[in-house]
Amino acid sequence: MTVKTLLITFLVFSLVGTALTDTPKLGHVKGHVRIVSRTEVNLADGAPIPITAETYAEYPLIVLTEDGKREIARVIPDGNGNYEVAIPPGDYIMDVQGRRPKGHARVKRQPFKVTADQTTRVDMDIDPGVR
Repeated sequence: MTVKTLLITFLVFSLVGTALTDTPKLGHVKGHVRIVSRTEVNLADGAPIPITAETYAEYPLIVLTEDGKREIARVIPDGNGNYEVAIPPGDYIMDVQGRRPKGHARVKRQPFKVTADQTTRVDMDIDPGVR
């Protein structure tokens, strides 16, 4: 091997090694979604409206950039209202699709910060606007 070939080989392996070790570390955000109503809502037979996996699926959670202009992730809570998603470290806003003014749901946006290799908890209360 020539010196030139050795230098090129070293350079290539150095760049590949750097690229592999520079993969961004992720953090996690998890929490619980609670579907609430300001007034008690009952079916015609007087029974309360059940909260099911389909109910949670109607209100996907959206992780937005800190300025609220770009969607980073979307997650649907499980049948118990729990969720977890891995995202890059940074400052974000948790919101819900279908939130007013466009939809009917009343939700308070939740700002939060994610740190690499850490889990941040963000719980959300959703008032679906059903009366």
